[in-house]
Amino acid sequence: MSNSKAAIGNGATSLDSVSEKTSVWKDFMALIKIGIVNSNLITVFTGLWLALHFSGLSFLNNLDIVFFTVAGSALIVAGSCAINNYVDRDIDHLMERTKSRPTVTGKVVPVKVLGLGILLIGLGTLFLLFTTITATVIGLLGVFSYVFLYTLWSKRQLVSNTIIGSISGAVPPLIGWAAVDANLDVMAWALFVLMFVWQPPHFYALAMRRVKEYKAANIPMLPVVKGFKTTKIHIVLWVAALLPIPFFLTKLGIPFLILATVLNLGWLALGIYGYKIKDDIKWAKLMFVYSLQYLTIIFVAMVIVTLI
Repeated sequence: MSNSKAAIGNGATSLDSVSEKTSVWKDFMALIKIGIVNSNLITVFTGLWLALHFSGLSFLNNLDIVFFTVAGSALIVAGSCAINNYVDRDIDHLMERTKSRPTVTGKVVPVKVLGLGILLIGLGTLFLLFTTITATVIGLLGVFSYVFLYTLWSKRQLVSNTIIGSISGAVPPLIGWAAVDANLDVMAWALFVLMFVWQPPHFYALAMRRVKEYKAANIPMLPVVKGFKTTKIHIVLWVAALLPIPFFLTKLGIPFLILATVLNLGWLALGIYGYKIKDDIKWAKLMFVYSLQYLTIIFVAMVIVTLI
């Protein structure tokens, strides 16, 4: 009987240990904003893939470059996000989607989060140095724009914070391309512009859905300062600005050009539809979901068309 109790006790201890480890891992994933890291890696990889393809280089023969580029990019993005969590710990408790972050709940010591962010950025920079100086510099410019221009400066002061923040989000495909070809092709810049233009309508739609939370946190997002009517106009104009971009990616072929144009027109049509429905929040949700699907489809399609 006593042996059974011991076994049960040991089992409980083991479960507690596993639970604690799982919790620590989840906290770490939250600190580095794993969702943002993953979405950025999609665009990094696409830029890298296309640079290899159009340079006539073999993917398998350059796995070292692939590794250092992807790992380095992941680390600098993760580090930047950790610093963002450190800085925003005083307002994150006011928003539903951020109130459970470890920096808010007190599960981690804030200064350790700052240290983690700096360490990750340092390691990521070291990894990128194994590719090209250009890729490393672009990566560090992305870090600077996200940490300093967005998080520390514009986020809480300017209604244009989303546009300024879009610079860092547009950098990843450039890192990927520059890691292979430091002489950035027009296509590389087209990817940068695509990512830059995609972000305002994506984040404005999110801000419309979370407008009360942003207002409570005193963050001057466009819907908070200008209202839904103006925000809807801005969203439609930014989506319309995507229309010419596929024509700078004609090397990817006519099928891709058609797909990208259809996706752009579909998003624009959904945006215009917003003037006919009365439920702005429902429309914002539709626009937000479309933006996520749009990004995934268009970047995956860029890789697929080069394989056909």
